[in-house]
Amino acid sequence: MNSMSFTGTIHVNTGRPYDVVIRRGILNDCGKMIREILPKAARCVIVSDSNVAPLYAENVRDSLVSAGYAAYIHVFPAGEENKRLPAVVGMYEAFTGAELTRSDFAVALGGGVTGDMCGFAAATYLRGIDFIQIPTTVLSQNDSSVGGKTGIDLDCGKNLVGSFHQPRLVLIDSATLSTLPRRYVTDGFGEIIKHGCIKSAQLFELLEKHGTDPDMIEELTARSIEIKAGVVERDERESGERMLLNFGHTMGHAIEKCACYKGIAHGEAVGVGMLIMARAGEAAGLSARGVSDRIARLLEKCGMPTKCGFTTGQLCSAAMLDKKRRGEFMNIVLLRDIGDSFVHKIRCDGLPDFIRKGMDS
Repeated sequence: MNSMSFTGTIHVNTGRPYDVVIRRGILNDCGKMIREILPKAARCVIVSDSNVAPLYAENVRDSLVSAGYAAYIHVFPAGEENKRLPAVVGMYEAFTGAELTRSDFAVALGGGVTGDMCGFAAATYLRGIDFIQIPTTVLSQNDSSVGGKTGIDLDCGKNLVGSFHQPRLVLIDSATLSTLPRRYVTDGFGEIIKHGCIKSAQLFELLEKHGTDPDMIEELTARSIEIKAGVVERDERESGERMLLNFGHTMGHAIEKCACYKGIAHGEAVGVGMLIMARAGEAAGLSARGVSDRIARLLEKCGMPTKCGFTTGQLCSAAMLDKKRRGEFMNIVLLRDIGDSFVHKIRCDGLPDFIRKGMDS
């Protein structure tokens, strides 16, 4: 397949710069690559969930041991419902048991839940230790592994506790995608589509042409990460442009909350959220006509849902605790056109009427 020969490195020039390396089979070389950037570290803990650990944790540990590290594995129960403080406490205890010092590091091996929690644990253990991202899903490879956002959920909302903590290195091995159920491959395309929507008509058109073609996944991932990396470099702590990366997330997180984080995956929820916002933007005369139809067709081409089954009232009630709320106002992301996005400030009490037009379109 063409994707097997793809190799790429994307440099993320944040306050503490790092590389994202995309190469099939890279897991086998991860120890050597980490040793190059963390030459003084002696010990590490690989954090993985109960689905991913049996597949890859031993290989990663073997590579780290071969590079001279004392490497340990910590496994927590898989699932968004476990993205809570008790699981992070378990990671702290694993770090303590492995005798990690401030010169040592953690490895996040898995999807977005693993990366978010391990990154948060690393950010707060001993007031901050290094961590490496090894994302194993389309969603985490294209979104959560890059940018330094870490965190956990509370009962009242998603990612409400967290920290900005950039990884030292991101290693992406497309071979890990072969073990994913088909739904969790297509789910990850929600974030790739989002990056096309907000910044690149060319990426969006490439998706319209190829959909989820596995021969294209590494090229699509590289283009997607380049977009996110550029935004993060210009606005590392989300004071301006980085808010554009939230396109679809206000409603997407609300959908997940209404579903009790079951039955709909994150990328699927974001996809529906993008469609709702695109339709609402068109109805308000803020977005070009036909934008929402293109998004709907692409979601369908990628095998993703276009409806969520919840009412406007349910979604807006769930959205009120969103991190993008500022007092009586909320920042929402809209599209002027595909590849051209902007932040729109709206009164919270006007959100239901605005969203209802997107639901009814």
